[in-house]
Amino acid sequence: MMNKRVKAGGFARTTADDLRHVRAADLAETLSHLEPEAAAGALARMTEARAVIVLDRPEFLGASAAIAEMQPERAVPLVTAMSADRAADVLGEMDAERRDAILALLDRETRATLDGLLAYPPESAGGMMTTEFVSVPVTATVAGALDHIRTIERSRETIYSIYIVDPETDALVGTVSLRRLVTADPAQPVLELTRQRDPVVASPEMDRRAVARLIRRHDLLAVPVVDAEKRVLGIVTVDDVLDAIVDKHTEEAQRFGGVEALDRPYLDTSFLGMIRKRAGWLCALFLSEMLTASAMQHFESELAKAITLTLFIPLIMSSGGNSGSQATSLIIRALALGQVRLKDWWRVALRELPAGLVLGAILGAVGIARISAWQYLGFYDYGPHWPLIAATVGAGLVGIVTFGSLAGSMLPFLLQRLRFDPASASAPFVATLVDVTGLVIYFSIALVILSGTLL
Repeated sequence: MMNKRVKAGGFARTTADDLRHVRAADLAETLSHLEPEAAAGALARMTEARAVIVLDRPEFLGASAAIAEMQPERAVPLVTAMSADRAADVLGEMDAERRDAILALLDRETRATLDGLLAYPPESAGGMMTTEFVSVPVTATVAGALDHIRTIERSRETIYSIYIVDPETDALVGTVSLRRLVTADPAQPVLELTRQRDPVVASPEMDRRAVARLIRRHDLLAVPVVDAEKRVLGIVTVDDVLDAIVDKHTEEAQRFGGVEALDRPYLDTSFLGMIRKRAGWLCALFLSEMLTASAMQHFESELAKAITLTLFIPLIMSSGGNSGSQATSLIIRALALGQVRLKDWWRVALRELPAGLVLGAILGAVGIARISAWQYLGFYDYGPHWPLIAATVGAGLVGIVTFGSLAGSMLPFLLQRLRFDPASASAPFVATLVDVTGLVIYFSIALVILSGTLL
């Protein structure tokens, strides 16, 4: 008996009977680690029904590339049998020429459905929705609705929610759960089972984060997507939202670390591909860090007079960068969850300003204590003006941490206002910004405190 998890290198020797005994999720994950040609060959050795099940799995990251390797005549029946939303996602990742070749061979109904889904942005409710839902007219009884479900069950992605529509206008009137339908009197009209006549709906242009908040707030398994006339275009299920959110969070986490989002799993990304994803950001950050050198050159004379100040530059710069990264992380997450909105920037600023002052004061006190301890214990002699140096470091930390907290919290708002992804405010980018300004703050404070003594 073949192991439940198939080794990637073993697909060349597997048969259709072998693959039949492997879980679809395991197959999808393993196929993702194969080259597109090998994955297409493995799909060809499966029955059509089995291949469709595997292609429908979101774990199969290389589904688009695998189908692109097939002849259009072989790909068409698979795409036709796939769930509409998954098929649209797979086709949307292909180049236009290959996608058009497959679409041209589809039957008119399937092509119209996929063309409609592909017309919406991938990150919108319309781009995530499936057109495979269950609807019944307002005149239906419970028995009639259950008979209808038995007839079409195999062709629908989910039947946990049934949508009641006006037969004349196709407008959504209400929703009823399958649980209520099963436990109700067969002769009862389905309309009487709806708890509210104003169902929760999403527009096709709604962002997937907003859809996720809608599903979470109302504890839904699926939310209908309706047009201006309240006609149901499709539904977004909770698993579709989870898949989309996981993908988005992965992309944001990579960007936040100063890396362009990877298209494939880490170990499946080629060496040159990894270099391309990382080199651009590193070069941009390196050029930004050159401003730090410019700032130090500006204070060259002060550095020559008080060389002791240079001992604390790494301490000063890292503290400001860390405080900025903390604030940026908190605000990006709050924006993603809808806890704060663009208009709340001033409220965030009023919170981060005193928070930065307090955090800076704490670090400043620790810095002063460290300099004092090293001086008294004889670990290092900072000279006769060491109390002024300690005061400079302490005051510098207050100013830099305060600026870092304020700048780090405002940057995501600025990027969102400019219609950029707030996740682009990566930790390295914030740290670089605070490094440059931190040096200016530090040496400006030093000029005030040490003027007439060391400077």
